Amino acid sequence: MTVLEFRAVDVPHDTQLLRDLNPEEVRLILRAARTRRFSAKSVITYQGESAEHLLLLWRGRARCFFDTPNGKKLIQIGITPGHILGGVALVSRPSVYLVSTEAVRDCLVLVWDGRTIRALARRFPRVLENALVIAANYVSWYVVALAALTSHTARERLAGVVLGYVSSIGQEVAGGIELELTNEEVADSAGITPYTASRILSEWQRAGAIKKRRGKIFLASPENFFLRVVQSRSSSFPHMKL
Repeated sequence: MTVLEFRAVDVPHDTQLLRDLNPEEVRLILRAARTRRFSAKSVITYQGESAEHLLLLWRGRARCFFDTPNGKKLIQIGITPGHILGGVALVSRPSVYLVSTEAVRDCLVLVWDGRTIRALARRFPRVLENALVIAANYVSWYVVALAALTSHTARERLAGVVLGYVSSIGQEVAGGIELELTNEEVADSAGITPYTASRILSEWQRAGAIKKRRGKIFLASPENFFLRVVQSRSSSFPHMKL
């Protein structure tokens, strides 16, 4: 690991962990971190390993995934700059990473060991409060995802997955947004079979809502996708903020 100098003004916009702290407090917290770089497609945290560090994504894109006992890789959520990993390191009781995290793009990550981040949380209680808000948001996300599995059709769930990935791992390219996702990955995230996902994606491609490439999904416009696929199919599908 190397040590770099970071300024409060450079903190990524969506850094909930440091919200409502003054610039001097942020500076002291950042100074206590070390940095690591991860190349695209490398693993940042490993499911089941001891959660001894809290990590903050400073630059790049990453995503969490869960390895099932039968060997399936379930993509969970995308991680963008400002989001944390391993928040359980704020608790002194030993724990493990519940999911693995891999870099989608080259990443720069700030890292605090458990003892250091717990000392900072005692010194600046707002850090722990912010961590609790983050944890509550994740619980809400999983509750919504579980509800969708029982109340939405396969097509609605798949549309929700695609729209969700636009904001988390979508990459701006000429003419639209590109998602690096295989049929198997979106199928697992939506709780449907790869065959069903492939069939629905092919339907959307014929309708002009998406374009499929090997291991990638291209959307000219998330708004257009929403209007063509979601709004036209089901008025009961939850409104997506784009």
